Amino acid sequence: MQSKHQKTLTAIFTNPISANIKFKDIESLLVALGAKISEREGSRIAVVLDGQVRVFHRPHPSPNTDKGAVMSVRRWLIDLGYNGAKADE
Repeated sequence: MQSKHQKTLTAIFTNPISANIKFKDIESLLVALGAKISEREGSRIAVVLDGQVRVFHRPHPSPNTDKGAVMSVRRWLIDLGYNGAKADE
């Protein structure tokens, strides 16, 4: 995993929840973890990772992900077995 992805993963698991994580960085992290991303209606995307599907809304006009969306990504990663440590260990 590239250091940029590791920084994004760490930011997702940092408390208090950050509202300064760029959504494109989260998408890039998910792809690095093996996710497939497909476009949906409007600014929604479907993310398939480890056989599970989640739909997220790309933020606009700001590129930053709101705290609720960061928490949703965090909970999903926890459900999949990621805990903020290096994902390739």
